[in-house]
Amino acid sequence: MSISKKTIGNIIFLVVIAVLIIPQTRQPIQVLMHKALAFVKPVTVRTEKLAKLPNYNWKLADENNAVFDFEEAKGQVVLINFWATWCPPCIAEMPSMQKLYDDYQNKIVFLFVTNDPFSAIDPFLTKHNYTFEAYRPAEDYPEFFNISTIPRTFLIDKDGNVVIDENGAANWNSNSIRKTIDGLLE
Repeated sequence: MSISKKTIGNIIFLVVIAVLIIPQTRQPIQVLMHKALAFVKPVTVRTEKLAKLPNYNWKLADENNAVFDFEEAKGQVVLINFWATWCPPCIAEMPSMQKLYDDYQNKIVFLFVTNDPFSAIDPFLTKHNYTFEAYRPAEDYPEFFNISTIPRTFLIDKDGNVVIDENGAANWNSNSIRKTIDGLLE
């Protein structure tokens, strides 16, 4: 008895669907797909008139409930990443964020902001050997950020102008991002 090509195709299709439905395999496959997309999708550096932060009135809290007043970031280059531990595109871009953080942590302000509880954040950071600090909002997000999807990342210059406003996974360790940040630091 011979198996037709159509039958083999149907079996492969069912296996792929099953792998995507099973929770243990779904997230790793989604992360892998987003990593691939992040490396081909360029981050857009805005050249037109930039949006400007209306104020720095916002407070964040770290895992020890120490408050970070966003006002402290005024006059500095800031990268804000809104993310979650359960979000495949967020997970996909985190390795590139860590590499950028490794090289620029003493030059710009990094704010990794999530609504996840620290009981989920800390094991996530430890599991992946991420060394950046995560924050939770100590108060509502400013309307300016308008976070409707994650990941969402903003790169803000020293004057409070938004240079990059990116939705979705991206390669944050690219030469163009580094060149942009270096230019903002001059």
